Amino acid sequence: MTAPAAARSPAPAPAPAPALPTGSADRRPRLDWRVRFAALSVVWGFSFLLIKVGNEGFAPLQVTFGRLFFGAAVLAAAMLIRRERLPRGVRTWGHLAVAAFLLNSLPFSLFAYAGQAIPSTLSSICNATSPLWGMALSLVALSEDRPTRRRVAGLGIGFLGVLTVLGAWQGFSGLDARGTAMALLAALCYPIGWIYVRRTLAGGGHSHLSLTTAQLALATGQLAVVTPLFTSAPHSLEPLPLLAVVALGALGTGFALLLQYGLVDEVGPTTGQMVTYFIPVIATAAGVTILGEQLDWNTPVGAVIVLAGAALTQSRARANSATPGGGAPTPGGPITGASADPRVLVAEPGAGLQTEGRAPLGASTGARSESPAVLAGEPVVGNAALRVDTKGS
Repeated sequence: MTAPAAARSPAPAPAPAPALPTGSADRRPRLDWRVRFAALSVVWGFSFLLIKVGNEGFAPLQVTFGRLFFGAAVLAAAMLIRRERLPRGVRTWGHLAVAAFLLNSLPFSLFAYAGQAIPSTLSSICNATSPLWGMALSLVALSEDRPTRRRVAGLGIGFLGVLTVLGAWQGFSGLDARGTAMALLAALCYPIGWIYVRRTLAGGGHSHLSLTTAQLALATGQLAVVTPLFTSAPHSLEPLPLLAVVALGALGTGFALLLQYGLVDEVGPTTGQMVTYFIPVIATAAGVTILGEQLDWNTPVGAVIVLAGAALTQSRARANSATPGGGAPTPGGPITGASADPRVLVAEPGAGLQTEGRAPLGASTGARSESPAVLAGEPVVGNAALRVDTKGS
């Protein structure tokens, strides 16, 4: 005899709808992501021009200090508005100090010094070699990072592009070797910093904004100590160089990073990091049209080869940058998967690392994350050769 309907076990209640991830429609900025993408490309593309203009009124270290100061000020204001706190722990701050030196103080200063000797177009192309250096270093420093034929080919093609830009067949004639070397060394600083961060700052439970602000604040402090030792106060404050330094810091560093956070959060790391491929193009156009820099045929041709090689070195990460659900993030739509929150440590203009593991940089959860860890530096092409395999604490 069957039990009456009233006595039967009730059907299980439907599971509550999952909370909308960060970047969902109700929290998405009103301004279309394509407009913000274009704005970010322009801001970062003009960074090298602003360095050149700033050098006309200030010493390179003073340009770097101003850039870091105004960039940190913008991020600090954002923290106050969002009521976030700086990270805690002596160990965390110690690692952030090293990261600030490798990813901000040293490369920013080298690019500023290079800007005195080489065109802004050449600086931007040297900067685009960062993922190539990262690919080479990862093969040495990261034993678990297995190379593929395509990525190794990208490395070779990229450095062939560098030789094309530098005019190797002409014996590098007419090239300022010291300035070019400083720009290439600055680009090398970023992957070294990324490897250090990967080893030391995974899984801290802090937001990307608090880590970024702390890192820029530490870099500002480092320059505040060094700058007076090697420079003297400018005799006069010329308006144009001063405005260039303020714009370089407030827009090209602070505001641009906030824009990038929103882009990666909304459209995903694959689309978000594509902005970095426009940086050398815009920097070259700005240098030629505004600063009147000479452009030989080998400069744009070599730049295209460099970017093609850089894209090949990232080929594996692009295949893996789809969301855990199986599909790539849809531009304009929310990011799905275990974590939609990009953990960003300061590596400015698009220096993205694809993360995979149980926790992203700065996260304390045990969920798998495909969000990028972005470490702040000069405008660089996203480097997926250094894929962060972090473990939750």
